[in-house]
Amino acid sequence: MSLSLTAQIQRVEPPFWYADMKNPELQILFYGKNIADYQVTVSNAIKITNVKRTENPNYIFITINTKKVQATDLIFTFKNNKKESFTQKYALKKRRENSAQRKSYDSSDMMYLLMPDRFANGNRNNDSENTTTEKYNRELPGGRHGGDIEGIIKNLDYIFSLGATTIWSTPLCEDNDPTFSYHTYGQSDVYKIDPRYGTNKDYVRLSSEMHKKNMKLVMDYVTNHWGIKHWMMKDLPTKGWINQFDNYTQTNHKRTVISDTHASKIDTETCLNGWFAPAMPDLNLSNPLALKYLIQNAIWWIEYADLDGFRVDTYNYSSPKGIASWTKSITDEYPNFNIVGEVWMQSQAQMAYWQKDSKISQIQNYNSYLPSVMDFTLYEAATKVFNEDDGSWDKGMIKLYDNFTNDFLYPNINNLLVFVENHDTNRFNQTYGNDIRKYKMAMSLLATIRGIPQLYYGSEIGMTGDKNKGDGDIRQDFPGGWEGDQNNAFIKEGRTSGQSEYFDFTAKLFNWRKSKSVVHFGEMTHYIPENNVYTYFRYNANETVMVVINNSNETHKINTHRFKENIKEFKTGKDVISELSFDVTNEIIIEPKSVLILELK
Repeated sequence: MSLSLTAQIQRVEPPFWYADMKNPELQILFYGKNIADYQVTVSNAIKITNVKRTENPNYIFITINTKKVQATDLIFTFKNNKKESFTQKYALKKRRENSAQRKSYDSSDMMYLLMPDRFANGNRNNDSENTTTEKYNRELPGGRHGGDIEGIIKNLDYIFSLGATTIWSTPLCEDNDPTFSYHTYGQSDVYKIDPRYGTNKDYVRLSSEMHKKNMKLVMDYVTNHWGIKHWMMKDLPTKGWINQFDNYTQTNHKRTVISDTHASKIDTETCLNGWFAPAMPDLNLSNPLALKYLIQNAIWWIEYADLDGFRVDTYNYSSPKGIASWTKSITDEYPNFNIVGEVWMQSQAQMAYWQKDSKISQIQNYNSYLPSVMDFTLYEAATKVFNEDDGSWDKGMIKLYDNFTNDFLYPNINNLLVFVENHDTNRFNQTYGNDIRKYKMAMSLLATIRGIPQLYYGSEIGMTGDKNKGDGDIRQDFPGGWEGDQNNAFIKEGRTSGQSEYFDFTAKLFNWRKSKSVVHFGEMTHYIPENNVYTYFRYNANETVMVVINNSNETHKINTHRFKENIKEFKTGKDVISELSFDVTNEIIIEPKSVLILELK
């Protein structure tokens, strides 16, 4: 008796795979009613190395060895003791040329962070969709506003013109929560682009269009949790797929317990296994089946969409051993692949603990294998310093200076993501009352210090947003992204004079940075701030750049003799923005709340 395919197998994940992977072991999830009752064989003389059944008979996990197997279609045959049988085709596809050695983002890049639902609506036909619950409602701050992948593609020239080389989009996989699904961090299907954003093929097209411009695409990956509407939540493969307590338990968010030698077991368990929110089930990366599933899902997206990197949400909320294994498995397959983790900690030591090959974590015999972390202590300093006109002792620019004095803690200081805001924080321009002088100081800092600068969409035109009013206020629609918008900031003639001032400065600064290896990978020497004026140099064998940031309300004459070790025999410095030349042999005059970026000659 032959049973219909659709009656037996409802899902296969990964839906297909790739030949010639470094790790030839492939775990395939088959899901269907009582599928575990069947014995499984596979064609092409492929060896099944493991068959895993759980307490749920609707799942079976088949592991095969694909070593030396060329791209081909495999046939899985399922038979039970009632002599019932059916088959399932499974494709092994050819990889892109040189896929394993793909280049990723690094400190030569500038990353543009956008939220697709709030960036631009390129296709009105997918604003609402039959298979997803929440419908289009642009009037609701926390609703679906209709931005999509097509909107990003149509505005790639705009992003490129800013000097951005890389796009980090917040997650794009399906989120079927009934409300607040626009942020897409509560995913319901991690093999499917949310249909309100487009299709999987649209995502591949975005990647392709970006690569034509030598731009890089970074996926925002979530290892710690899914959404409560994820399809597995109705029928878990095994109870241990997610972390569960007798009663709902939320994480305490105190990730310091991981490295704390005095931490209690209950605090550590609550931190790692508690849920981020009631609608976000906590994934158990200590479960080998779940961990392998997430590793393969990440690799599948890299291959399928030709990705250039990951940003990982809530990186250190997961099992330390599990998340390290996830990360290492990816970088073993792709040695040049960069992954930046959200490690939102309050000290450089705590953040440095999580970067690959950290000497701090090695004390505890731990290595996260995470190439990059986000510089949250710099962000915290940047939310305060430009409003501190008093630069005495621990105020004003000394906060920035002190942040960089701890750079020795990081094993790879160039591979930090540096920023002054993101989609979870107050808007920078809100914090500083749309004072463009302070914006210019902050952006000049990001463009000239070590690390990978990240710009949050809309800041380059002066967008504001108050987190106290809710996340919707810091995630407003980009003006011009919707048909009928009165202000179109995507085009020069559509910008107001204020928007143009922000945009023109940002574009000039970051386009200059594109070709400046001296600030990508050069050395840095900085000087203790005086009178709230911070001076530092970036240099290599060929170039020297002098940066002077005057955060005070007064004009200052800067005696350059103090900087002789870096100025050396240079006579003049040409300012990157104004293009004016300054004599650097004696003194420099700098206006209040301003910055000079001088290329020394």
